[in-house]
Amino acid sequence: MSAVGIVAVSHSLRLAEAAQELAAQMVPGGTVPIALAAGAGTDADGAPILGTDATRVAAAIDELAEACDGVLVLMDLGSAVMSAEFALELRSSAVPVRLASAPFVEGLLAASVTAAQGASLDDVAAEANGALIAKSAQLGDEPQAPAGSGGPELEESAPASAVSRPGEASRTVRVRNPAGVHARPAAMIAQAAAGAELRLRRLPDGDPVPASSMMRLLAFGARPGDEVQLTGDPAAVERVAALFEDGFGEMEGPPLAPGTVPSGGTAPAASPAPPSPGSTLRGLGVSPGRAIAPVAQLGAAIPEPSADRVPTAERDAEAARIAPAAAEVVAVLRATAAASDGEAAQILEATALLAADPDFAAGAAARVRADGASAARAVWDEAADQEQVLRGLGGRLAERAVDVRSVRDRIVARLTGQEIPGVPDRADPFVLVARDLAPAETATLGRSRCVGLVTEEGGPTSHTAILARALGIPAVVGAAGAVGIEPGTTVLVDGEAGTVRLDPPAGEDVAAVAQVPAFDGTGLLADGTAIPLLANVGGAADAVAAAAARAQGIGLFRTEFCFLDRAEEPTAAEQVAAYRGVFAPFSGRKVVVRTLDAGSDKPLPFATAADEENPALGVRGLRVSAAHPALLAHQLAAIAAAGAAESAQLEVMAPMVATVEEARDFAGACREAGIARTGIMIETPAAALMAAELFAVVDFVSLGTNDLTQYTMAADRLSAPLGALNDPWQPAVLRLIAAVGEAGRSAGKPVGVCGEAGGDPALAPVLVGLGVTSLSMTVRSLDRVSARLRTVTAEDCRRAAAAALGAATAAEARSSVAAALG
Repeated sequence: MSAVGIVAVSHSLRLAEAAQELAAQMVPGGTVPIALAAGAGTDADGAPILGTDATRVAAAIDELAEACDGVLVLMDLGSAVMSAEFALELRSSAVPVRLASAPFVEGLLAASVTAAQGASLDDVAAEANGALIAKSAQLGDEPQAPAGSGGPELEESAPASAVSRPGEASRTVRVRNPAGVHARPAAMIAQAAAGAELRLRRLPDGDPVPASSMMRLLAFGARPGDEVQLTGDPAAVERVAALFEDGFGEMEGPPLAPGTVPSGGTAPAASPAPPSPGSTLRGLGVSPGRAIAPVAQLGAAIPEPSADRVPTAERDAEAARIAPAAAEVVAVLRATAAASDGEAAQILEATALLAADPDFAAGAAARVRADGASAARAVWDEAADQEQVLRGLGGRLAERAVDVRSVRDRIVARLTGQEIPGVPDRADPFVLVARDLAPAETATLGRSRCVGLVTEEGGPTSHTAILARALGIPAVVGAAGAVGIEPGTTVLVDGEAGTVRLDPPAGEDVAAVAQVPAFDGTGLLADGTAIPLLANVGGAADAVAAAAARAQGIGLFRTEFCFLDRAEEPTAAEQVAAYRGVFAPFSGRKVVVRTLDAGSDKPLPFATAADEENPALGVRGLRVSAAHPALLAHQLAAIAAAGAAESAQLEVMAPMVATVEEARDFAGACREAGIARTGIMIETPAAALMAAELFAVVDFVSLGTNDLTQYTMAADRLSAPLGALNDPWQPAVLRLIAAVGEAGRSAGKPVGVCGEAGGDPALAPVLVGLGVTSLSMTVRSLDRVSARLRTVTAEDCRRAAAAALGAATAAEARSSVAAALG
């Protein structure tokens, strides 16, 4: 039983969800129950309504009371406080409840980390109420805790002793990560201490702070290069020392030398020299395809507003300008979203909700009234604070900082009468180059003449990458030096190789590169050999789009969408309904279903452990069913029922299989559920090497090249710095695929590919030559892959495969295949 659960009461559901996401980053695995009581539903047009409801707060408290010893309630402002107070009268449970006067976001982060350590309700509330200590210390304000809160107060707290006591250990470590001890490292330290006595002291003369207090760790202020003394429980000292040594997982280069200033520190970074003509920039290819066109760049950025002060008598009127300006931005974004579709519309709507956040506007207005900043300057500074928090958290959340800047620029432009930078409105095709793109900018690419996209920042999960893939625009992100390319320079963007070549050889034709015939619903080689082209889908909407694009079936149906973001397993009826929505557009056609792939980056509170040290190599995929056999049995029964109801040609496969025993047991479970055709994913080198034996117990296999590549190359597939390793063209990966293809030919059984490699037009002939019998991909890739395959024969494919297998590097494999195919 968790000691303390948390109820987050907010006027905005989006704000509450974002705060919960931040808290989840602080407590990996979601070990602290957090219930949201936010928003007041939606209006007739589906737009969210701001407000709070006491009955929903009471229901959230009662929900947590079943599993918690106490409940802490955090509120954002105004009526949220009244709703929480009224909820105490409406609730039916008797669990102890504390209403915290803590700041909503900071309080939720502090409370989550403290509750994860098993602290009492009083301690969790005290830590939440002291949540502004770190920010106050950073800004030089007088740190205070609310009166009577029991929260920590710096000037009254007795400092922890810096002297080792009997049985304690002491060790000196150095801060190696570029950002220092910010929010995420602070949470990791608090969790690693796990309630043990541990104190940290910044050398030479810092005051010791307890590892149990996240807020005091943030106020600790340890910067890159600082030495820190760890004193306390020997095991805790070693655990925390290991975190410092690893750089809290944030190191992207060599270890930090003593006295040096890392990138992002106080020393200015040297500007890279502009790329020379004929040179090639390398980044991470995030959207396949090739495009050639002159470079165009975004318009001038919104300049930083002046720091001039507003006279006291004019401050109220100046502050009142912010909310209307934000409302105008929201209206424009929603209008743009209404004119868009798919992922573009969803991301634009999410950006609109960020602009509509009442706390953002209120925080900026407070700056005007308190400091006399202009409305534009206050918006700029408020956004800077939010951006800093996101960047400090690292990973995917850091990539959302560009969204905050987009909202900031749009509101500032409204306040100052400036034009908002955007995608150029040009008649001729162009390659857009930028430091990074905001969602609203990226979403307009589909209506422009942009044929390729290059950014200097961003990663594989950024909005730039997501929307570029959705629009089918070849894109490379993380290309250092890209913004130095002179406008008008012709470049060749290769979204598969992740390269940008300046001034490529003459004779290339933009139209020929950018345009391909639409897929006609039949995958064929030039000699008439059939290679079915299937679609990867994650839900009913994807299936409808795949059917409209004339995909020959579904080669990978990811069933996780039914299970994620739930506290308990979905019912059989819920699963059947969800699966039927996917099967219906492909009634009578092939549908390959992958059973639940939980674990790793998709934890489930009811199925996966929260404390795995390396979840990517832990209990994920089929391995989850060993601990929860009923979970798999229920899913297989629902899949069978849905397939029968929609007359789908059903095939079911298991993820993360490494042994013949696992495959045999899975096939038996499928037969018991009435599923005739069963298979497995080949995602591990072990499965690839044992393919011949695996074919003896299953009917087909499908290569998950994303995971197969990351496990073969020991390279996280979401890591931009490891993009060169995480490449399916790596010879080691191709040789494993060849082994599987040969085993499939010998057994006379199908070998599919459903990873990103299946949608790479350049790699498709190689895969066919290696023995792959079908390719499954995102809908956007069907046209290009089909067009490429119709230019080669089966003999061409075998020749290309042989060339690739004889290469020593990924680059050699690409060039050898290109030469073999002329």
